[in-house]
This record gives sequence, structure tokens and C-alpha cells, in this order.
Amino acid sequence: MLAAIALAVGAFIGAVGVGGVLLIPFLVLVGGLGIHAATSTALFSFLFTGLLGTYLFQRRGSIAWRLAWPVCTGALPFGYLGTRTASLFDPQQLTLLIAAIVVFAGIHVFRPGTVAIPAGPVAARGTTLTLLAVGAASGFGAGLSGAGGPLFSVPLMVILGFAPLAAVGVGQVLQILASGSGSLAALGEDRIDFAIAAWVTLFELAGVVAGVALAHRVGAATLRRLAGGLCVLVGAFMLLRSL
Repeated sequence: MLAAIALAVGAFIGAVGVGGVLLIPFLVLVGGLGIHAATSTALFSFLFTGLLGTYLFQRRGSIAWRLAWPVCTGALPFGYLGTRTASLFDPQQLTLLIAAIVVFAGIHVFRPGTVAIPAGPVAARGTTLTLLAVGAASGFGAGLSGAGGPLFSVPLMVILGFAPLAAVGVGQVLQILASGSGSLAALGEDRIDFAIAAWVTLFELAGVVAGVALAHRVGAATLRRLAGGLCVLVGAFMLLRSL
């Protein structure tokens, strides 16, 4: 069951950038890990899905680095701040807040009238500042929740009008940054189960290959609906688990 979940999670990561958070509860329920170990083990596996996803998207010319660098730059300091802030909140209240934000973002993605900003040249004034803000919000949310940065960056970028495929490509790069920094912190506290992480990652990587292929075959509207629907499902799942 855990292998099937890991395969599906990898496919979601490759197709819409969102979905890694789904692995954590199954590592607890099926893998027998505690919540802290499950979060750290999942985050460690996402380092490799991010590396593979970035490589596959770059090979297809689908990563707009002019978008990715500001997002990653904004995420770097705020990921640390989010982690520090998380310790100040009650876990249940924190989960409810994050779940509500994710559901709202997913619903907003479904709203018509979104103007797609192409993944290529970006000439709009203020775009860099907007992307820095997206990175800051995504990094803070990732640090606060323990989830990957794409859970926040993909719906935010789609809401702001960036092309869905470009948003997913940026999410792959952001995933490396968020997972790498989080895993370094977890290594110092010995919270990563490397035995489970090793084989779970193999199935995730197979899913990423399939997901990336899917992302480049479907249209922007379909990707937008997939990202929005998955955000709503993930947020609702988090809400149910915290009640």
C-alpha cells in the first residue's frame, strides 16, 4: 500500500508539483513512523524527486529560470523563519490554519478569467518583487507546516496568472531547496528513517517520470484544474485529520 501511495505521490509531484504532503499520514498509518519521523523522512525523499523533476523539466525546456531564481531566493530565509514560528503555535491550530489556506488557494485557482503569463520572457514591471513574495510565502508555509514548498508556490503562481506548466517547473526547483534545508536540520536530530526512505523514493521517482510526461501532454486548463483540485483535497484531508 505504501509503495502504491509513493508512486501516486511521485506522479502528482511530476504533474502538478503538489501532492507530497499526502505521503506523511501514510508513513504514520502504514509505515509505523511517528509524526516527526514521517515528516522528516518524506521531506528527505522529496529532495530526490525535486532533483529528478528539475532535470526532466529542464530537458524539455520547461523551467523558466527567470521565475525560479526569485522564488527560491525569497524562500531561503523565510523557510527558517517559518520553522522557528511553528514552535510558537498549538499543532492543531496550526494545521487548521494551513489547511484553510490551501483549500482557499485551490478554490481560487478554479475561478475563471486567469490570464496566463508565459514561461518564457517576463517583461512585466514588478514581476521580480511578486516572485520574491511568492517565494517568501512558500518558504514560510513550508517551514511552518513541514510540507514541500510547491504546495504553496504552485497555487499562488497560478492565482497570480503565471502559466501552470511554468509554475510546476518552478515548484520542482523550489522542492530541492525546501527539502535540502529541512533534511539538514532533521539529520542533526536523527529523525530520518533511511531504510523506509530508500525504497519509498524509488517508487516516487517512477511516479515523477510518469507525472512529468503527463504535464507536457495535457493543456494549461487541465493542469490548472488538477492543481486546484488536489489543493482542495489535500486541505480537506488536513482539516479532517486535525479535527
